[in-house]
Amino acid sequence: MMKLDKDKLIIGAAGPVLALVSSFVLTALVLLVSGLDPIEPIRLMIDNAGYSDIQVLIVNYTGTLYLAALAVAVGFRMNLFNIGVDGQYRLAAMFSAVVGAAVDLPGPLHILLIVLVAMLTGAFWAGIAGILKTTRGVSEVVSTIMLNAITTSLVAWLLLPKNFGVQIPGSNNRTTGQIPESGWFPGIDMGQGNGEIYGFTFVALGLGLVYWFVINRTKFGFDLRATGASESAAQASGVDAKKMILTSMLISGGLAGLSGMPTLLGETHTYSLDFPVGVGFTAITVALLGRNHPVGILFAALLFAFLEKASSSLDIAGYPKEITQIMQGIIVIAVVVSYELVRRYGMRRQQQKVGEQLAAGGATKTDKEVAA
Repeated sequence: MMKLDKDKLIIGAAGPVLALVSSFVLTALVLLVSGLDPIEPIRLMIDNAGYSDIQVLIVNYTGTLYLAALAVAVGFRMNLFNIGVDGQYRLAAMFSAVVGAAVDLPGPLHILLIVLVAMLTGAFWAGIAGILKTTRGVSEVVSTIMLNAITTSLVAWLLLPKNFGVQIPGSNNRTTGQIPESGWFPGIDMGQGNGEIYGFTFVALGLGLVYWFVINRTKFGFDLRATGASESAAQASGVDAKKMILTSMLISGGLAGLSGMPTLLGETHTYSLDFPVGVGFTAITVALLGRNHPVGILFAALLFAFLEKASSSLDIAGYPKEITQIMQGIIVIAVVVSYELVRRYGMRRQQQKVGEQLAAGGATKTDKEVAA
C-alpha cells in the first residue's frame, strides 16, 4: 500500500486555498471601500446558482473552460506558456463552422469532420509558434500574443460577406451560416425551459482522463515532463527537446481548437461576431489554480463558471457585475503570490526534514560507537 505524504498533500492544497481565501477577502475590502455590503453579492450568486437554468449554464461553461485550461496545462507541463489559446479557439471555431455549414453528411461523419477541422486549425495556429521557437528561438509568449492579434483581424476579414460571412438582415452581426442539424452534437435536455447540457461537455471530461493518463502513465508524458523540468538533462538522456516542444504546442493548439466545440455544436451552430471571447485568457488562471492537474482544473473551471454565470442578476440588486471580474483578477494575482510563498515554504520544509534525517543518522552512529 502506497504511503501518503502528508506534507506534500498539504503543500499541494495550500496554494489554491490561500489564493481563494485571499481573493475573497480582498474583494470584500474593495466592496467595503465602495460603500457596499461585502457579503450580499456572494449570497446572491449562491442563490442564483440554486436555479436549474443557471446550473445548466454553469455546467456548460465549465466544459468550455476545462478544455481550454487543458490546452494551457499541456504547455505548462512542457514549461511553455501558450498564451495564444484564445486565438486558436476563435480561429478553430470559425473555420469548423464554415466547413460544417458548407457540407451535408450523415450525423456522426458531419460531427467528426467539424471536430477534426477544429483540432487541425488550432494545432496549425499553435504550430506556427512552435516552429518559430524551435527554429529561430522566438519566445512562444511573444509569438502567440502576436498570433492572437492576427486572429482578431483575420476572423473579422473572413466574416465579410464577400468571403465567408453571411449578413443578418436588419443587424450588424455576421455569421458563417447555419450548420445543418446533422452536425449538431446531441445533449441532455433538462426540461421545463431549463436548457440543455451540451453533449460535448462529457467529451471534455473524457479528455481530462486522457490527459491524466498520457501525462502520468506513458513514455511521452514522462519525456514531456522531463523536458519541461530540464531541457538539457532531457537531451542528455536522449530526448529530442525541439521535437517535444513542437509536439506539445501542436497538442495544446488541438485542445484549444476543441474548446469552442461545446458552444458551436451544442448551442449556436454557427460562428458570429458575438461568439464568446476571452475564454483562453480565463483558462490560464483556471490551469494555474488547478495546478495543471485534471481534477484541480475541473474544480477551478467550475468556480470560474459559477462566478461568470451566477452573477447575471447582481446589477438588478444594485451591485455592479464587474465584481466578478475584480474577483477573477485578484485570483490571478493571489495565485502567483500564494504559489510562490508555498513553494518557498516547501523548500524550507524539505531542507528541514533532510537536516533532521542527517542529525538522526549522526546520533545513531554516535550511539553505536559509544556502545562499542
